[in-house]
Amino acid sequence: MGFPMSHEAVVRYRGYLLLPQINQSWLVRPERSPMKLLPFRTPTCSLADVKALLDLRLS
Repeated sequence: MGFPMSHEAVVRYRGYLLLPQINQSWLVRPERSPMKLLPFRTPTCSLADVKALLDLRLS
């Protein structure tokens, strides 16, 4: 079992990890607990779209 992507692909943004998936979607997870927002997956979109979606959910 291995990682399908390199560690450089992980993006940190506002206390969350944005992990690109093979199908061009994103997995958004908090870096640490306690969680203000549960982990979630996005539809296929760009990094800018993921950041905008996270900003919207945090506001």
